[in-house]
Amino acid sequence: MERIEVPDKGFTLKEIREITEREQAGDSKIRERVEMILAAVRQDGDRAVRNFTICFDGVDVPEFRITEEEIEAAVEAVGPEFMEILAEAHSNIRTYHERQIEGSWFKEVRDGVHLGTRFTPIRRVGVYVPGGTAAYPSTVLMDTVPAQVAGVPSIAVFTPPGRDGGVSPYILAAAYVAGVKELYKVGGAQSIAAAAFGTESIEPVFKIVGPGNAYVAMAKRLVFGVVGIDMIAGPSEVGVLADDSADPAWIAADMLAQAEHDVRAAAFLATPSENIARFVESEISRQLQDLGRCEIAEAALRDYGKIFITKSKEQAVEIMNLIAPEHLEILFDRPETYVSQILNAGAIFVGPYTPEPIGDYFAGPNHTLPTMGTAAFSSPLGVYDFMKRSSLLQYDRTAFTAVAAKVERFAAVEGLQAHGLAVRRRLDE
Repeated sequence: MERIEVPDKGFTLKEIREITEREQAGDSKIRERVEMILAAVRQDGDRAVRNFTICFDGVDVPEFRITEEEIEAAVEAVGPEFMEILAEAHSNIRTYHERQIEGSWFKEVRDGVHLGTRFTPIRRVGVYVPGGTAAYPSTVLMDTVPAQVAGVPSIAVFTPPGRDGGVSPYILAAAYVAGVKELYKVGGAQSIAAAAFGTESIEPVFKIVGPGNAYVAMAKRLVFGVVGIDMIAGPSEVGVLADDSADPAWIAADMLAQAEHDVRAAAFLATPSENIARFVESEISRQLQDLGRCEIAEAALRDYGKIFITKSKEQAVEIMNLIAPEHLEILFDRPETYVSQILNAGAIFVGPYTPEPIGDYFAGPNHTLPTMGTAAFSSPLGVYDFMKRSSLLQYDRTAFTAVAAKVERFAAVEGLQAHGLAVRRRLDE
């Protein structure tokens, strides 16, 4: 990990971006391949999807749609204990997201003028769930539950098949708990293409959500405009604010929890304590020895792990506000007193007994979060991502007549004659 002494004046946003930048190697080649995949699926539908699945996943899937029998077998395979855990997590996630529901309104704001906003759910969405080498049942819950709370009537889940042509039983069990019945054994960029454009056996959607690898992210970027997307999620990251009251072993464990995701994952520690910095480095080296994914975590921390030694807690907070991390843990003494100072973070974990994995799986807030500094201008996935707003306007005759000349004047200034005439014809009559 790199240790960085923060100067008295701190860092600018430009400097922080340079310090924390993660390489986007191969983006041009990825884009070229994904464009080819999108074009092929758009033209050849199921045949192209099947061929790409054989090529990339190493398996021929005769039928993309997962059957109810496969889902029932998965529920049996995972056993009642994990089904109970899934059910409790589902309840927590639903309860949290139900508080995000917004109501339509329409009221008289001036004499004869009614204005408002109408909220309606998106009619059909696609949810991408990574799979293949790893299973993420938590993503099934996190990305389908807010859609259901929003009232989305049609949800399709896409996840890649394994070499045996099957899908992780844990993913299918989570879908069962969530009540989602439309699932497809299709992954990668070809699944994004199928969801966006539709094929003979897959109906297109209006919006695609969910995390994925670089190919999935690029595909989402390229189909945006044909469909909506939630975000372009990059590799995971965690920021930790800590002082001498924090346990270095816990900090190290939390940083490793993110680093094990991907060789491009990042972990940042900002602390005014030299002791904490030194002890955390030592703990990371020690804990790496027992980690199953130690090579991945070690590479991530070597390339993208940073320890900022600050002059004060306030300077440490400002460093994190500039980084705008996906996850931010506050491990200061009396951590709740610093929450109001956090301006940019996807999710904020307050205190030593709220490690990031609590949010990943169980607490209720969504774990699909903005990454790579985008938490400075975007938000976690939520009910609002599955709803759209329509403006409502109604003027009566008197209210219209009172403002018509002003509207005509606006139209004249902008050189839009037909706009003015649309008003004038009503006045003349």
